Order: sequence, then C-alpha cells, then structure tokens
Amino acid sequence: MKKLVIIVSFFLCASVAYSQTAKEYYNKGVALALSGKYMEAITDISKAIELDPKFALLYDTRGYCFQTLGEHKKAIEDFSKAIELDPNNALANYNRCNSYHMIGEYHKAIADCNRAIVLDQKNPHSFLYRGISYNEIGEHQKAIDDYTQVIELDSKYVWAYTNRGNSYQTLGEHQKAIADFSKAIELNPQYADAYNNRGNAKSELGDKEGSIADYTKAIELNPLYANAYYSRGNAKDNLGDKKGAIADYTKVIELNPQYADAYNNRGNAKDDLGDKYGAIADYTKAIEINPQFAEAYYNRAAVYYKESKTTLACADLQKAKELGLNQAIAMIDEFCK
Repeated sequence: MKKLVIIVSFFLCASVAYSQTAKEYYNKGVALALSGKYMEAITDISKAIELDPKFALLYDTRGYCFQTLGEHKKAIEDFSKAIELDPNNALANYNRCNSYHMIGEYHKAIADCNRAIVLDQKNPHSFLYRGISYNEIGEHQKAIDDYTQVIELDSKYVWAYTNRGNSYQTLGEHQKAIADFSKAIELNPQYADAYNNRGNAKSELGDKEGSIADYTKAIELNPLYANAYYSRGNAKDNLGDKKGAIADYTKVIELNPQYADAYNNRGNAKDDLGDKYGAIADYTKAIEINPQFAEAYYNRAAVYYKESKTTLACADLQKAKELGLNQAIAMIDEFCK
C-alpha cells in the first residue's frame, strides 16, 4: 500500500513544472525510497525542496519517507505543508491521517480521513484508517461501517475483513466475526492473526475444540505467536487438559518472560494438579511482574489458605481487596477475622 503512494507520486512528477535540478533530486529520492533507502531519499528530496519550496508533492513524498521510518511528527509537518500548498490534496490528508493515528491522536486522524474521503471517495485506505481510529475511541459501529465501505470498494481487502471481525467481536457478534475472519483466511491462508482471532470468537461461543484447531494453525504459521499459545492454553484448561495447558503457558513464558497472565494461569493449572508450591511460585512471579495483579494475590491466598498459612493468605486477600477485587472481601470476612 505504501509503495503505491510513492509510485503514484513519481509518475505525477512528470506533470509538475519545477526546475530540472529539483526534479533530478526528487526522482533520485523516489528511486532510493523504492529501494528502501529512506534516509538517503529524505536527503535528496530535501535538496529538491530547497530549490523549489512551493510544490506540495515534494513535502508529501518526504513525509511518506519520515512516516515509513516511524518519524510521525516530522511526517505530519511535511503533510501539513503539502496541504497548505494544495488544500485539495487527498493523498496528503490520508497520509497525515495515518501518522496521527500512529501517535494516538485519533480525533485528528478521523478529521483528516474525513477530508481525504470528501476529496476522493474511491480510496479504500482512507475509510480503513478512519475505521481503525473509530475503533480506538470506542466507536465500533462507525468502524464497522467504514470497514464495510472498504470492502464495497475492494472486496479482496484482507485487513478490512480482519478489522471488521475484531469490531464485531468487541460488540459480542461472534458469528459475524467468524464469518469475517474466515473470509480473511480464504483470501490469505497464511494469515496467522485471522486464525488466532477466529479461535477467540469460537471460544466465546463455547467451541473449544474448534478454537484449539485455529490457535494451532496460527502457531503453525507463526511459531513465535505467544498470544496464540496463551489462548490455546486457556482452551485446553477449560477442557480439563491441565498438562497441555501448562505446556502452552510455559511456551508463552519462554517467548515472553514478562507475560504475567501466563504465570497466573499456569499457577491455576498447577494448583488443579496438586502442585501447590509450583502454583505459589507462579503466582509470586506474576505479582513480581505486575504488582497490581489482584487476581494473582487472590489465587495465591487461596493456596496459602489450603496449606494452613493463614497469615500469608490474609495478607494477600487484603492486597487483592485494596486492588478492588470484590471476591477477596467475602474471604476476608470469613477467614481473616
């Protein structure tokens, strides 16, 4: 998608009447950008801007290079200059929308995408990024409407199906989510995220075996997919396969040693298998990673209590209560008087 923007700009160059020297720097910069040498491209395009500072296209293209490097504030400055020089520049509005989204300024992103859509109603990317920004501010139905518009413009736009599926999932419309994730998989059978997300939707509908199959496929496609191992561990645990769940949680921890939820859930599975000390060690590690993890304090308290370590249990329950876990209140009243 991004290379298309550069290529379009390159061919537009031929119709822009700026100096030959500036044009040479610009064309060289475009060639460098197309080969992934964005810093070098910025240098040449900056020289073109010094020679001819009144052409929006130059700022738009340099902004794209900054954007690709993650320099979104610099990109926004260039896109803003391009818009100042050419207020009807749909591409610059879309690109600035993208950068605002990337730095979390979602309302500004939406405003820019609104303008880009007014200027060019056939660009699916503007609808996509407006939808993503709507999703970030909790406007999930508006996001769905935008993703649907993307699909109407381009029925093979995989991200639109995946993002719409995620929004349906957030709204609890799991069957619709599954349909969208399935379409994304049909379009791209190597899309690990679509399998993982479809697994989540199936799990919400109680189809644990189906969710495990999807998580397994996601892991097959991406063996480093920690979230897929974690979700598969949860599904196995719910089906009573405690050892299988522990194996998956252990893999999550191997991939991401700071994954507190994996320690907590592995502790639960160990507790169910009678490994009380192993469970306590995992809850303790979860708390070490996240000292605000109320559930881990509560779970450790339950094991301490079963081990007749009442003082330790009550200390953990008190901490869970302070962190807002209502279940801890009843246990304190019953066991810690």
